[in-house]
Amino acid sequence: MPTIERRAAICGICPGGCAVEVTLKDGRLTNVEPLKDAPYGHLCVRGKHAPEVVYSPHRLKTPLIRTGERGKGKFREADWDEALDFTVQKMRELKEKYGPQAIASHSGRGAFEQSLVEFCNERDGVASKLLLPFGSPNIASTGTVCYVSFGILAPMANFGFSGHRLLPDVENCNLLVVWGTNPATDSPPTFWKRITRIQKNKVRVIAIDQMRSDIADHADQWVGVRSGTDGALIMGMLHVVINEKLYDQEFVQKWTLGFEELSDYVQKYTPETVERITLVPSQTIRTLAREIANTDKVCLHTYTGLEYTNSGVQNIRALYILWAITGHIDVPGGLYITGPANLPIQREKFARPAGIKAIGAGEYPMFHELTGCAHYMEFPKAVLTKTPYPVKGLLINGSSTLTSYPQPEIFEEAYRKLDFMLVIDLFMTRDALFADVVLPSATYYEINSYKRYPDYVRLRKRVIEPVGQARNCTLIMAELAKRLGYGHLYPQSEKEFIEKAFAGDPELLERLKNSPDGVRLPVQERTYKKYALGLLRSDGRTGFPTPSGKLEITSSLMAKYGYDALPVYVEPVEGPLQAPELYQKYPLVLNTGARIQSTFRSQHLNIPGLVKLQDKPLVLIHPGDAEKRGIVSGDKVLVSTRRGQVAFYADVTNKVLPGQVEVNMGGGNPTQVEAWRQANVNCLTDANNRDYVSGFPVFKALLCQVEKA
Repeated sequence: MPTIERRAAICGICPGGCAVEVTLKDGRLTNVEPLKDAPYGHLCVRGKHAPEVVYSPHRLKTPLIRTGERGKGKFREADWDEALDFTVQKMRELKEKYGPQAIASHSGRGAFEQSLVEFCNERDGVASKLLLPFGSPNIASTGTVCYVSFGILAPMANFGFSGHRLLPDVENCNLLVVWGTNPATDSPPTFWKRITRIQKNKVRVIAIDQMRSDIADHADQWVGVRSGTDGALIMGMLHVVINEKLYDQEFVQKWTLGFEELSDYVQKYTPETVERITLVPSQTIRTLAREIANTDKVCLHTYTGLEYTNSGVQNIRALYILWAITGHIDVPGGLYITGPANLPIQREKFARPAGIKAIGAGEYPMFHELTGCAHYMEFPKAVLTKTPYPVKGLLINGSSTLTSYPQPEIFEEAYRKLDFMLVIDLFMTRDALFADVVLPSATYYEINSYKRYPDYVRLRKRVIEPVGQARNCTLIMAELAKRLGYGHLYPQSEKEFIEKAFAGDPELLERLKNSPDGVRLPVQERTYKKYALGLLRSDGRTGFPTPSGKLEITSSLMAKYGYDALPVYVEPVEGPLQAPELYQKYPLVLNTGARIQSTFRSQHLNIPGLVKLQDKPLVLIHPGDAEKRGIVSGDKVLVSTRRGQVAFYADVTNKVLPGQVEVNMGGGNPTQVEAWRQANVNCLTDANNRDYVSGFPVFKALLCQVEKA
């Protein structure tokens, strides 16, 4: 008789770490189902939790060393000692010849071990710090193209603290505005469940987005906006709020800096002017502004959707300012300001190397200073032109850069010129084809670690043995550190890793060992308007932790780095208004990057149980635009920009506005199914078109054409 066993676990394919029950038959994982009794319930809405992720034929199972030309995918198997020794040898050679700064690293979400963030740079929660003790400042991450604008740069400029401290008080609001995000595809989608609960209590929900996403379908009102022009819409709303004196006059007078300058600036953004820019009717702009200003307890939920245009940081700043001056900051039902994180997790603090600036620090100084990271958009230039100095080596941990960054051919050219490249991942990505050494990482199912939420923590226990020779990616980094001479800075076993993480609260660790379902953490009692009580500044004085002590509409931090102090709007430089001649040839606004239910970026497109949910990459096109081109749903089409063309499949739908298309991202990796493998949307995007503050690529405001193939 077969031996069947069921265990609670953390899902091995959900980046959010959903609680699941796994079924093992004779030690082999055969089924994964939601664990309904877990404190956070079933979080994943992406469909099936597929056990194929562990047994995919494309899983990396042994270390590999390249034998052929870079990019051709020719490798031989090696043992761990040989692969690690070779890696360390090449790193030392490059350091001796060119200096430690000649090696860079890039980390992403694909390594699956999220607890690794405890050994990451203090602000950027993804970038591995392995190279800092080595002497190189060139640690980079997906923060180069995601989250940092929303989570760090914009809120720091306004408030003096990071965005993770701004929490929507959804349960107490009367009106919720969801702007530029789709909570149904969050990782994990906890916010979606909160929204569905408050809607049962008749709370009104407004969704503002360039497309009719899941949340727009479920909202009371959808406001469709031309992609990349959210900043203009915010300015139009500020125009109404200020000119009709709908703002909180006491808050503005006492706690803000630069309100008069903002008042002058928004005068040119009349609702009629903004309608021509955004395609949002002027009366809708007036009504929306008045509703937000006049309603008590108005909550905002936004995320990274506003980052990917030419004034992304400033647009996000303006949105927060709108909420603050209408009286919805740190009040019940508004945007609540939390205290400093109260997590029982110990962090290592690695010093930055002295005297060496990271690549991109000169081009994007505010990004560098606030994250402590290199800017990976500048990586090709450092390799190909030796600016600001030559970079010869690269370590990639769990990141598919060639499906994530614009114009991947530029990055491929740089990868071919490297003296050494290491990739750590679960699968053979396109990046890995260029590597000298490829190391196999393990999934959640195969390691011991922990998982934390804001008010809940649990140990994550191994449910199956690692496939092949796969290893915990945290311990791969630890082993490299050990061979480089500073292994004492890293825990050298999973047991040590967990004990080190909870060293500040060993009693909690003992409770966790005896609590398979985890432990809830104490919830801090809420105090509102902390800026008036001296609870935000380290010196105990009232106000915000900014140089002026006020919410800075005119930001001294922005001015310090030479940027506009006001949250000025910049029209997309490749758009209908700024590039009319190009618009004649490419008459559709291209938007990329929205998540779909079956993937997480480029992940899972080789997992049969998930690929069947959407086996082809789609371009969503409005019925009117499709009819002009003789396109019907299911047609193979070519999407083209001035940078190239890529084949997708048409989905004719009213979910997108006329004149705009939504194109799926994530394709381009060699292990993916054929249609996705040939559809790397970033062959259409532009590496030089960026937000001038963050350096983020403009993914959501380009021009394209769609034609039947």
